[in-house]
Amino acid sequence: MNTLKGKTIHFDDRYLHVELEDGRIISTPMTWYQELQQASLNQLSNYQLICHGTGIEWPALDYHLSIESMMLASSLKKAA
Repeated sequence: MNTLKGKTIHFDDRYLHVELEDGRIISTPMTWYQELQQASLNQLSNYQLICHGTGIEWPALDYHLSIESMMLASSLKKAA
């Protein structure tokens, strides 16, 4: 599997969307991430890509998310 690297991140009222460097977009429900769901819009907007773009960090929330784990979780949920 190629390394999944994030390019941009955005949110709507239901989903976390990550655009990958290769142009694909991963969208996962915000309900999967309790810490993010409870955060303010300001806290959500304060993120940075970490680990050469393979992860996302929200410093104010002390929360980290692997882009690969988002892809795997999304695949597993669709298969169920």
